[in-house]
Amino acid sequence: MGIEDFGGGAGAHETGVLVVTTNDVPGYRVEQVIGEVFGLTVRSRHLGSQIGAGLKSMIGGELKGLTKTLVETRNQAMDRLIQQAKARGANAVLMMRFDVTDASDVGTEVCAYGTAVVLVPASA
Repeated sequence: MGIEDFGGGAGAHETGVLVVTTNDVPGYRVEQVIGEVFGLTVRSRHLGSQIGAGLKSMIGGELKGLTKTLVETRNQAMDRLIQQAKARGANAVLMMRFDVTDASDVGTEVCAYGTAVVLVPASA
């Protein structure tokens, strides 16, 4: 994986939904608040990655297999967040956050959440 693979999900030009971690977007105003949206996924760890991570933890260093899995999981949660926002008529999600927890020692739960809104240019 190259550094470009560790970024966020698809951009607004690809999805039609702008996702930001801020309360507002310069040059735009919120015309309508639709409400909370979220994207959730739970991924199990496969035996190979657990063994590899256990061995790597003894000598130190990045657990690249687990890093790759977490990036893919976060991107899937983001994709689901965007799909939910689009389905509810939003063109943006404000205050997006991630919540990551262990799911009963069988995997990792990742939830992307935020507030779905309709943004319009501030001059409109």
